[in-house]
Amino acid sequence: MLAQIQQTASFLKEKTNTSADVGIILGTGLGGLVEEIDIKHSISYEDIPNFPISTVEGHSGRLIFGNLGGKSVVAMQGRFHYYEGYSAEKITFPVRVMKFLGIKNLIVSNASGGVNPDYEIGDLMTLKDHINLIPNPLIGQNEKKLGPRFPDMSEPYCPKMIAIAEQIATENNIKLQQGVYVGVTGPTLETPSEYFYFRKIGGDTVGMSTVPEVVVARHMDIPCFAISVITDLGVPGKIKKVTHEDVQAVAEVTEPKLTLIIKKLISSI
Repeated sequence: MLAQIQQTASFLKEKTNTSADVGIILGTGLGGLVEEIDIKHSISYEDIPNFPISTVEGHSGRLIFGNLGGKSVVAMQGRFHYYEGYSAEKITFPVRVMKFLGIKNLIVSNASGGVNPDYEIGDLMTLKDHINLIPNPLIGQNEKKLGPRFPDMSEPYCPKMIAIAEQIATENNIKLQQGVYVGVTGPTLETPSEYFYFRKIGGDTVGMSTVPEVVVARHMDIPCFAISVITDLGVPGKIKKVTHEDVQAVAEVTEPKLTLIIKKLISSI
């Protein structure tokens, strides 16, 4: 794996002649943040050696290099998921590459279902912790040059970045929740009993991404910030039939608030 990471990073460095301070992963319906980036290079995943290809609607499948908030960034406009048939190691491969491109912080967004009864559709939530129900991407032989065999996960999300985001939200009258994200494999949306279970084990939202990327980032000692758009509710009495198109629609409406927070956060770190 290390040889592939180095090969891909070398290709991107030669192609763009640049490095990056901040890595960004954009979730379902949240690719519009790219419009705020002063883009220097845009490369299709199909043209990047060893990269998977995004197969989900709402994920454009481009790696963007440019400037945002006064920092050089590399942004994934579209991510990969375990349910697409990729291994946990493969879906987190781009995070490894970002590390070799020089990122010092990782910012992740996602669309998720709220199981906290205090949440409403369209809310934003910063992740303070997560519960991983997806196969761990670190299973298998450990490469010591990437990180330790048993990485500590007592602080998966950076308290400093969370505090900055909360201040930004307050200053801009944006409602911002803070909670625990439950990562599941998908691709089925949850049953009422599953929603109930996720709430009972301590979850506030549930989604099909983010956790593997954060685990790999922390394995490489990269500070992480993650934010969810609550696109549907798994709360008794509020559960309705939901389609992927519904999730995309809510994410796109809420996106301007998320974009503002991420842009100002990047300028502050």
